Order: sequence, then C-alpha cells, then structure tokens
Amino acid sequence: MSVSVGKLQRVSLREVWRHEATDFTRWLRENIEVLGEAVDLALSQAESERQAGDFNVDVVAEDDSGAIVVIENQLERSDHDHLGKLLTYLVMVGATKAIWIVSEPRPEHIRAITWLNESSSAEFFLVKVEAVRIGDSPAAPLFTLIVGPSEDTQELGETKREWAERHHERHKFWQGLLEHARTLTPLHANRSPGKDNWISGATGRGGLSLNYVIWGHETAVELYIDLGKNRDAENKALFDSFLARKDEIERVFGDSLDWQRLDSRRACRVRKTIPGIGYKDDEARWPEAQRKMVDAMVRLEKAFKPVIAGSA
Repeated sequence: MSVSVGKLQRVSLREVWRHEATDFTRWLRENIEVLGEAVDLALSQAESERQAGDFNVDVVAEDDSGAIVVIENQLERSDHDHLGKLLTYLVMVGATKAIWIVSEPRPEHIRAITWLNESSSAEFFLVKVEAVRIGDSPAAPLFTLIVGPSEDTQELGETKREWAERHHERHKFWQGLLEHARTLTPLHANRSPGKDNWISGATGRGGLSLNYVIWGHETAVELYIDLGKNRDAENKALFDSFLARKDEIERVFGDSLDWQRLDSRRACRVRKTIPGIGYKDDEARWPEAQRKMVDAMVRLEKAFKPVIAGSA
C-alpha cells in the first residue's frame, strides 16, 4: 500500500505578510512561541513597537529566566542598517539576548553575529524565515537558526577576552621597562612596546639577539641564536663555541646562566630567569622586576659583546 506524500512548496513572504510592521510583526507577537522553538528559548510577554529612545523595537519579549529579548524583523536580505538597529535596541532596553530575523542572511552578517557571540556578554541569534505550504494547505512559517550562542562560542569568547587582557598587560609592562632601560642602555632604544611576551635587541651580528622575556610570574633575559632556515648546524656550532667560554662569560655576567642548546629545535639560547614577579602580579611590583631585568640585560650584553665580536 503506497503512502501519499505531499510536496513542500516555498511561498513568497510578501504573499503571506504583505507589510512587515503591521502584518508580520503583529503575527510574531501573537505567535512568539513558534520563534522560541526555533532558537530553543521559552519566549513570552511579547510586545511590539517598544520605544527605545527615538526608535521603536519591532518586538520585545522575555525568556523563562525573565531576561529581556529584543527581536528585529527584516523580511529581506540582511543589511548593515538592521544590524545597527539590533545593537542599538539591545543597549537601549537593557536586553541580554537579541534575535535578528531575515529572509536571506549575508555571509558577512553570519560572521558578524558569530563574532558578537564570541566577543560580548550578550547572546545573539540570526534566524532565517521562510513561508511554506504543502498542497493547498495554508502557508506556514519556517524558522531556521543560522547562528546562535553555544558553549563553544562562549568558551572561545572568554579565551579571546583573556588574550586581549594579556596583550594589554604585556604592552603596559613593556612600556615601563623600555622607559627605564633607555636611561641605562641604548640596546633597545629603538624598540616600541608590543603585545608579545618578548622584545628583542640587536647585537651587531645577524641571527643573534638579546631579548627580554616575560611570563605571568617570572621574567628573563637571554641571548637568542638563530641564523636562519637550514642553518641548524651553524647555530649549534656557534652555541658550542660560546659554551666553551662559559666560565669567562659567567664571570663577567656575575652569575650562572642557563645554557639551552635545544637539540630538537633549530635555535639555541643562553638565558637568565628572574623568578617572583611577572605581568600577572601586582602592578605596583612591576618596577622592581623591570629594574632587575634591565640590570641583568646590561650585564648580559657586557658578557657577550666581546665574545660575539670575536665569533664574526
């Protein structure tokens, strides 16, 4: 026995809702649970044309936690104007969730909503709306969630915020260090504070640099040896020539050094680690770390300068 199966047909949105504000928005307000099912939110208390400054929000609703949700309707291809309105309404009414309904989401707006979910504390949903029918049945709405918040985007957003904060802290630390260093040595005088965890200074020989390094709770100064691609053997040979003069170099430096040949890597380094204070520690302690780093750098340059000159 054969089963009769109907064919799903797309219907023009304007055939179902001739006018966006008076027809679709009113229908949505009265059937808000249909949208809620698409975005997995229990929406209720829908109101239309809520005033937000000089503007009117298409629909404002609440979820089951009582959080305010703003909804922007656009029965056409997504555009920048409606995205701007959505953000404005979110702020003006103090909402924590925003839903943007469009008939055709542009790729750039999909990326924008994804970025907003990663970068802000609010939750954003981009929903595609279509009208469909089977045979002679009445037209029905079909909502498809294109982009929404998830645990992955929230975790990624938190990671991005942590990295942004880390970059800001390191930039500020380097700014203070370079200001102090310029009063004692010209080695890093032409360097600008950056967001990385290291700042390099030239030694007068290509492939050899004197670097400041910082982590969360400790810092270091180092001579870094990297003559370039496919020159691994030369790096190791140069390191070994310096290591042969270890006693002399450490005597001039005034302390022991950590000699890292790094046999599994191309480069080598000679480092002095200064534990106790890093960029994650109390900012009031940064000057102490910066003074120790600059002092160690001055001594490291003095210890290696004649050795480097003799190796050229």
